[in-house]
Amino acid sequence: MAMNDPMTLRDALRELTYSEARILVVDDDPAMVMFLQGLLERAGYARVLATTDPREAASLFDTISPDLVLLDLQMPQLDGFGVLQELRPRIPPANYLPILMLTGSDAPDAKRRALFGGAKDFLTKPFDPLELLLRLHNLLEARFIHLKLREQNDGLAQQVVHRAGQLLDAQNDTIERLAQVVEFHDDATGHHTRRVGEIAWDIAKQMGLPSVTADLIHRAAPLHDVGKIGIPDAILLKPGRLTPDEFEVVKMHPSIGARILTGSRSEYLAVAEQIALGHHERWDGMGYPHGVAGDEIPLAARIVAVADFFDAVTHDRPYRKGWSVAKALKVIDEEMGRHFDPHAAQALLQLYSVGRPPPELDAERPPPSGTALN
Repeated sequence: MAMNDPMTLRDALRELTYSEARILVVDDDPAMVMFLQGLLERAGYARVLATTDPREAASLFDTISPDLVLLDLQMPQLDGFGVLQELRPRIPPANYLPILMLTGSDAPDAKRRALFGGAKDFLTKPFDPLELLLRLHNLLEARFIHLKLREQNDGLAQQVVHRAGQLLDAQNDTIERLAQVVEFHDDATGHHTRRVGEIAWDIAKQMGLPSVTADLIHRAAPLHDVGKIGIPDAILLKPGRLTPDEFEVVKMHPSIGARILTGSRSEYLAVAEQIALGHHERWDGMGYPHGVAGDEIPLAARIVAVADFFDAVTHDRPYRKGWSVAKALKVIDEEMGRHFDPHAAQALLQLYSVGRPPPELDAERPPPSGTALN
Protein backbone atom coordinates (compact mmCIF):
# COMPACT_ATOMS: atom_id res chain seq x y z
CA MET A 1 0.00 0.00 0.00
CA ALA A 2 1.42 3.42 -0.95
CA MET A 3 2.38 5.88 1.79
CA ASN A 4 -0.09 8.45 0.42
CA ASP A 5 -2.93 6.03 1.14
CA PRO A 6 -5.06 7.70 3.88
CA MET A 7 -5.31 4.49 5.91
CA THR A 8 -1.53 4.02 5.93
CA LEU A 9 -0.98 7.58 7.05
CA ARG A 10 -3.68 7.32 9.70
CA ASP A 11 -2.22 4.09 11.07
CA ALA A 12 1.28 5.56 11.09
CA LEU A 13 0.06 8.64 12.93
CA ARG A 14 -1.74 6.54 15.50
CA GLU A 15 1.53 4.77 16.30
CA LEU A 16 3.22 8.14 16.73
CA THR A 17 0.42 9.69 18.79
CA TYR A 18 1.40 11.41 22.03
CA SER A 19 -1.50 9.87 23.88
CA GLU A 20 -0.54 11.59 27.14
CA ALA A 21 -0.85 15.05 25.53
CA ARG A 22 -3.46 17.41 26.96
CA ILE A 23 -5.24 19.28 24.16
CA LEU A 24 -7.57 22.28 24.52
CA VAL A 25 -10.00 23.01 21.65
CA VAL A 26 -11.62 26.46 21.44
CA ASP A 27 -14.15 26.97 18.62
CA ASP A 28 -17.57 28.61 18.70
CA ASP A 29 -19.02 26.13 16.17
CA PRO A 30 -20.46 23.10 18.07
CA ALA A 31 -20.32 20.93 14.93
CA MET A 32 -16.61 21.74 14.45
CA VAL A 33 -15.90 21.00 18.10
CA MET A 34 -17.61 17.60 17.85
CA PHE A 35 -15.70 16.84 14.65
CA LEU A 36 -12.33 17.78 16.17
CA GLN A 37 -12.99 15.82 19.38
CA GLY A 38 -13.95 12.73 17.41
CA LEU A 39 -10.96 13.07 15.06
CA LEU A 40 -8.50 13.45 17.91
CA GLU A 41 -9.97 10.63 19.97
CA ARG A 42 -9.90 8.24 16.99
CA ALA A 43 -6.26 9.21 16.45
CA GLY A 44 -5.45 8.15 20.03
CA TYR A 45 -5.64 11.48 21.89
CA ALA A 46 -7.67 10.69 25.00
CA ARG A 47 -7.12 13.91 26.96
CA VAL A 48 -9.08 16.45 24.93
CA LEU A 49 -11.07 19.27 26.51
CA ALA A 50 -13.19 21.56 24.34
CA THR A 51 -15.37 24.65 24.65
CA THR A 52 -17.58 26.66 22.32
CA ASP A 53 -17.30 29.72 24.55
CA PRO A 54 -13.97 31.52 24.00
CA ARG A 55 -14.48 33.36 27.29
CA GLU A 56 -13.87 30.05 29.10
CA ALA A 57 -10.53 29.45 27.37
CA ALA A 58 -8.34 31.05 30.02
CA SER A 59 -9.93 29.22 32.97
CA LEU A 60 -9.81 25.88 31.11
CA PHE A 61 -6.17 26.58 30.26
CA ASP A 62 -5.42 27.06 33.95
CA THR A 63 -7.33 23.87 34.81
CA ILE A 64 -5.60 21.40 32.50
CA SER A 65 -2.29 23.11 31.62
CA PRO A 66 -2.54 21.91 28.00
CA ASP A 67 0.31 20.73 25.81
CA LEU A 68 -1.37 22.19 22.71
CA VAL A 69 -4.25 24.54 21.95
CA LEU A 70 -6.46 24.33 18.84
CA LEU A 71 -7.90 27.83 18.51
CA ASP A 72 -10.42 29.25 16.05
CA LEU A 73 -9.72 32.76 14.83
CA GLN A 74 -13.17 34.14 13.95
CA MET A 75 -15.43 33.89 17.00
CA PRO A 76 -18.07 36.24 18.46
CA GLN A 77 -17.71 37.96 21.83
CA LEU A 78 -13.96 37.13 21.99
CA ASP A 79 -12.03 36.27 18.84
CA GLY A 80 -8.83 34.25 18.58
CA PHE A 81 -6.69 37.36 19.00
CA GLY A 82 -8.44 38.12 22.28
CA VAL A 83 -7.94 34.55 23.51
CA LEU A 84 -4.25 34.73 22.58
CA GLN A 85 -3.94 37.93 24.58
CA GLU A 86 -5.44 36.22 27.64
CA LEU A 87 -3.27 33.12 27.28
CA ARG A 88 0.01 34.89 26.60
CA PRO A 89 0.80 35.89 30.22
CA ARG A 90 0.00 32.33 31.32
CA ILE A 91 2.80 30.88 29.18
CA PRO A 92 6.30 31.40 30.68
CA PRO A 93 8.81 32.87 28.18
CA ALA A 94 11.02 29.77 28.32
CA ASN A 95 8.08 27.36 27.88
CA TYR A 96 7.31 26.13 24.37
CA LEU A 97 3.52 25.66 24.20
CA PRO A 98 2.16 25.32 20.63
CA ILE A 99 -1.05 27.05 19.56
CA LEU A 100 -2.47 25.88 16.24
CA MET A 101 -4.76 28.53 14.78
CA LEU A 102 -7.76 27.47 12.70
CA THR A 103 -8.99 30.21 10.38
CA GLY A 104 -11.29 30.65 7.42
CA SER A 105 -9.11 33.47 6.14
CA ASP A 106 -5.66 33.33 4.64
CA ALA A 107 -5.09 37.08 4.91
CA PRO A 108 -1.37 37.71 5.59
CA ASP A 109 -2.08 40.49 8.09
CA ALA A 110 -4.20 38.17 10.25
CA LYS A 111 -1.55 35.48 10.22
CA ARG A 112 1.21 37.92 11.14
CA ARG A 113 -0.87 39.31 13.97
CA ALA A 114 -1.59 35.81 15.28
CA LEU A 115 2.08 34.81 15.08
CA PHE A 116 3.01 37.93 16.99
CA GLY A 117 0.40 36.99 19.61
CA GLY A 118 1.87 33.54 20.17
CA ALA A 119 0.40 31.18 17.53
CA LYS A 120 2.90 28.60 16.24
CA ASP A 121 1.07 27.33 13.13
CA PHE A 122 -2.03 27.88 10.92
CA LEU A 123 -4.56 25.73 9.18
CA THR A 124 -7.12 27.24 6.83
CA LYS A 125 -10.69 25.97 6.90
CA PRO A 126 -11.82 23.75 5.30
CA PHE A 127 -8.80 21.60 6.07
CA ASP A 128 -7.67 18.05 5.42
CA PRO A 129 -8.09 16.00 8.63
CA LEU A 130 -4.83 14.14 8.05
CA GLU A 131 -2.98 17.40 7.51
CA LEU A 132 -4.37 18.58 10.83
CA LEU A 133 -3.12 15.43 12.54
CA LEU A 134 0.31 15.77 10.91
CA ARG A 135 0.68 19.40 11.97
CA LEU A 136 -0.57 18.58 15.44
CA HIS A 137 1.90 15.68 15.73
CA ASN A 138 4.83 17.86 14.65
CA LEU A 139 3.92 20.56 17.15
CA LEU A 140 3.55 18.05 19.98
CA GLU A 141 6.86 16.44 19.05
CA ALA A 142 8.56 19.81 19.46
CA ARG A 143 6.66 20.36 22.71
CA PHE A 144 7.76 17.08 24.29
CA ILE A 145 11.34 17.40 23.08
CA HIS A 146 11.38 20.83 24.75
CA LEU A 147 9.99 19.35 27.99
CA LYS A 148 12.56 16.54 27.92
CA LEU A 149 15.42 18.95 27.40
CA ARG A 150 14.15 21.19 30.17
CA GLU A 151 13.95 18.19 32.51
CA GLN A 152 17.51 17.21 31.63
CA ASN A 153 18.71 20.79 32.10
CA ASP A 154 16.99 20.98 35.47
CA GLY A 155 18.69 17.74 36.47
CA LEU A 156 22.07 19.06 35.36
CA ALA A 157 21.45 22.32 37.20
CA GLN A 158 20.66 20.39 40.39
CA GLN A 159 23.84 18.37 39.97
CA VAL A 160 25.83 21.58 39.54
CA VAL A 161 24.26 23.10 42.65
CA HIS A 162 24.92 19.91 44.61
CA ARG A 163 28.52 19.74 43.45
CA ALA A 164 29.04 23.43 44.19
CA GLY A 165 27.68 22.83 47.68
CA GLN A 166 30.09 19.95 48.17
CA LEU A 167 33.01 22.08 47.02
CA LEU A 168 31.93 24.92 49.31
CA ASP A 169 31.63 22.55 52.26
CA ALA A 170 35.10 21.20 51.51
CA GLN A 171 36.48 24.75 51.25
CA ASN A 172 34.86 25.79 54.53
CA ASP A 173 36.06 22.64 56.26
CA THR A 174 39.63 23.16 55.04
CA ILE A 175 39.68 26.77 56.14
CA GLU A 176 38.16 25.99 59.54
CA ARG A 177 40.82 23.33 60.08
CA LEU A 178 43.51 25.82 59.08
CA ALA A 179 42.19 28.22 61.70
CA GLN A 180 42.29 25.46 64.32
CA VAL A 181 45.83 24.46 63.39
CA VAL A 182 46.95 28.04 63.93
CA GLU A 183 45.02 28.32 67.17
CA PHE A 184 46.59 25.19 68.66
CA HIS A 185 49.85 27.14 68.79
CA ASP A 186 48.76 29.14 71.82
CA ASP A 187 45.42 27.65 72.85
CA ALA A 188 45.52 24.00 73.91
CA THR A 189 41.80 23.59 73.25
CA GLY A 190 41.77 25.21 69.82
CA HIS A 191 38.30 26.65 70.58
CA HIS A 192 39.21 30.32 70.74
CA THR A 193 38.64 30.77 67.00
CA ARG A 194 35.15 29.26 67.17
CA ARG A 195 34.19 31.30 70.21
CA VAL A 196 35.34 34.53 68.55
CA GLY A 197 33.17 33.66 65.55
CA GLU A 198 30.14 33.07 67.76
CA ILE A 199 30.63 36.24 69.80
CA ALA A 200 31.18 38.29 66.64
CA TRP A 201 27.99 36.78 65.18
CA ASP A 202 26.06 37.81 68.30
CA ILE A 203 27.49 41.35 68.18
CA ALA A 204 26.60 41.72 64.50
CA LYS A 205 23.02 40.63 65.14
CA GLN A 206 22.76 42.87 68.19
CA MET A 207 23.86 45.79 65.99
CA GLY A 208 21.02 45.00 63.59
CA LEU A 209 23.18 43.93 60.65
CA PRO A 210 21.53 41.80 57.93
CA SER A 211 21.62 38.06 58.52
CA VAL A 212 23.82 37.46 55.48
CA THR A 213 26.39 39.94 56.82
CA ALA A 214 26.30 38.45 60.32
CA ASP A 215 26.76 34.97 58.85
CA LEU A 216 29.74 36.09 56.75
CA ILE A 217 31.39 37.57 59.83
CA HIS A 218 30.62 34.39 61.80
CA ARG A 219 32.31 32.24 59.18
CA ALA A 220 35.26 34.54 58.56
CA ALA A 221 36.09 35.56 62.14
CA PRO A 222 37.88 32.30 63.07
CA LEU A 223 40.59 33.21 60.54
CA HIS A 224 41.46 36.44 62.33
CA ASP A 225 44.78 35.09 63.63
CA VAL A 226 45.75 32.94 60.64
CA GLY A 227 48.88 35.09 60.29
CA LYS A 228 50.24 33.58 63.52
CA ILE A 229 51.35 30.67 61.40
CA GLY A 230 54.26 32.89 60.38
CA ILE A 231 55.30 33.81 63.94
CA PRO A 232 58.05 31.68 65.57
CA ASP A 233 56.82 29.45 68.38
CA ALA A 234 59.60 30.72 70.64
CA ILE A 235 57.90 34.12 70.61
CA LEU A 236 54.27 33.01 70.30
CA LEU A 237 54.49 30.56 73.22
CA LYS A 238 56.82 32.59 75.43
CA PRO A 239 55.41 32.39 79.00
CA GLY A 240 56.81 35.73 80.13
CA ARG A 241 56.52 39.31 78.90
CA LEU A 242 57.72 39.92 75.35
CA THR A 243 60.60 42.24 74.63
CA PRO A 244 59.88 45.25 72.39
CA ASP A 245 61.58 43.49 69.47
CA GLU A 246 59.57 40.33 70.04
CA PHE A 247 56.35 42.30 70.18
CA GLU A 248 57.22 43.90 66.85
CA VAL A 249 57.45 40.40 65.38
CA VAL A 250 54.03 39.50 66.83
CA LYS A 251 52.58 42.67 65.31
CA MET A 252 53.39 41.26 61.88
CA HIS A 253 50.68 38.57 62.08
CA PRO A 254 47.80 40.75 60.76
CA SER A 255 49.78 41.55 57.60
CA ILE A 256 50.86 37.93 57.21
CA GLY A 257 47.25 36.77 57.58
CA ALA A 258 46.02 39.27 55.00
CA ARG A 259 48.66 38.10 52.52
CA ILE A 260 47.59 34.47 53.04
CA LEU A 261 43.94 35.33 52.37
CA THR A 262 44.30 37.93 49.63
CA GLY A 263 43.38 37.41 45.99
CA SER A 264 40.41 35.08 46.44
CA ARG A 265 37.16 35.59 44.51
CA SER A 266 35.25 34.30 47.54
CA GLU A 267 33.27 36.91 49.47
CA TYR A 268 33.85 34.82 52.56
CA LEU A 269 37.64 35.02 52.24
CA ALA A 270 37.51 38.69 51.28
CA VAL A 271 35.81 39.42 54.62
CA ALA A 272 38.31 37.14 56.37
CA GLU A 273 41.15 39.16 54.81
CA GLN A 274 39.64 42.42 56.14
CA ILE A 275 39.32 40.89 59.60
CA ALA A 276 42.83 39.43 59.65
CA LEU A 277 44.38 42.76 58.65
CA GLY A 278 42.24 45.05 60.80
CA HIS A 279 41.36 43.27 64.04
CA HIS A 280 44.25 44.92 65.95
CA GLU A 281 43.55 48.41 64.65
CA ARG A 282 42.04 50.80 67.20
CA TRP A 283 39.15 53.21 66.91
CA ASP A 284 41.49 56.06 67.94
CA GLY A 285 44.11 55.16 65.31
CA MET A 286 46.69 53.87 67.77
CA GLY A 287 46.55 50.23 66.68
CA TYR A 288 48.55 48.20 64.17
CA PRO A 289 49.66 47.37 61.52
CA HIS A 290 48.62 50.59 59.71
CA GLY A 291 47.24 52.86 62.41
CA VAL A 292 43.94 53.50 60.64
CA ALA A 293 41.08 54.90 62.72
CA GLY A 294 37.30 54.97 63.03
CA ASP A 295 35.23 54.01 60.00
CA GLU A 296 38.41 53.51 57.96
CA ILE A 297 38.67 50.15 59.72
CA PRO A 298 36.32 47.64 58.04
CA LEU A 299 33.21 47.01 60.14
CA ALA A 300 33.83 43.25 60.31
CA ALA A 301 37.31 43.87 61.74
CA ARG A 302 35.93 46.32 64.33
CA ILE A 303 33.38 43.75 65.49
CA VAL A 304 35.95 40.96 65.70
CA ALA A 305 38.34 43.24 67.61
CA VAL A 306 35.80 43.42 70.46
CA ALA A 307 34.96 39.72 70.29
CA ASP A 308 38.63 38.69 70.18
CA PHE A 309 39.56 40.87 73.15
CA PHE A 310 36.62 39.70 75.23
CA ASP A 311 37.29 36.00 74.65
CA ALA A 312 41.07 36.28 74.95
CA VAL A 313 41.07 38.09 78.31
CA THR A 314 38.42 35.85 79.89
CA HIS A 315 40.42 32.65 79.22
CA ASP A 316 43.75 31.48 80.57
CA ARG A 317 46.86 31.90 78.46
CA PRO A 318 50.40 30.58 79.07
CA TYR A 319 51.49 34.03 80.24
CA ARG A 320 48.47 35.02 82.41
CA LYS A 321 45.25 33.91 84.10
CA GLY A 322 41.90 34.78 82.56
CA TRP A 323 39.85 37.72 83.84
CA SER A 324 36.32 37.57 85.13
CA VAL A 325 33.56 38.53 82.72
CA ALA A 326 32.75 41.56 84.91
CA LYS A 327 36.33 42.83 84.66
CA ALA A 328 36.42 42.31 80.91
CA LEU A 329 33.16 44.22 80.44
CA LYS A 330 34.42 47.06 82.63
CA VAL A 331 37.57 47.45 80.53
CA ILE A 332 35.60 47.32 77.27
CA ASP A 333 33.26 49.98 78.61
CA GLU A 334 36.21 52.19 79.54
CA GLU A 335 37.87 51.67 76.12
CA MET A 336 34.67 52.27 74.13
CA GLY A 337 35.39 55.04 71.64
CA ARG A 338 39.15 54.74 72.17
CA HIS A 339 40.27 51.17 71.57
CA PHE A 340 36.93 49.84 70.36
CA ASP A 341 34.22 50.89 67.92
CA PRO A 342 31.59 52.34 70.29
CA HIS A 343 28.68 50.64 68.51
CA ALA A 344 30.30 47.20 68.52
CA ALA A 345 31.43 47.59 72.14
CA GLN A 346 27.98 48.76 73.23
CA ALA A 347 26.41 45.74 71.51
CA LEU A 348 28.67 43.34 73.44
CA LEU A 349 27.95 45.14 76.72
CA GLN A 350 24.22 44.81 76.07
CA LEU A 351 24.64 41.09 75.35
CA TYR A 352 26.64 40.19 78.47
CA SER A 353 25.69 42.79 81.08
CA VAL A 354 22.49 40.84 81.76
CA GLY A 355 24.48 37.87 83.01
CA ARG A 356 24.60 35.94 79.76
CA PRO A 357 27.45 33.39 79.89
CA PRO A 358 30.11 33.46 77.15
CA PRO A 359 30.29 30.46 74.79
CA GLU A 360 31.60 27.43 76.65
CA LEU A 361 34.17 24.94 75.40
CA ASP A 362 31.70 22.08 75.50
CA ALA A 363 28.71 24.02 74.18
CA GLU A 364 29.81 25.21 70.77
CA ARG A 365 26.92 26.35 68.60
CA PRO A 366 26.92 25.09 65.01
CA PRO A 367 27.23 27.58 62.16
CA PRO A 368 23.91 29.02 60.88
CA SER A 369 22.14 26.47 58.68
CA GLY A 370 21.23 27.24 55.08
CA THR A 371 23.82 29.96 54.75
CA ALA A 372 25.03 30.33 51.08
CA LEU A 373 28.54 31.63 51.07
CA ASN A 374 30.86 31.89 48.06
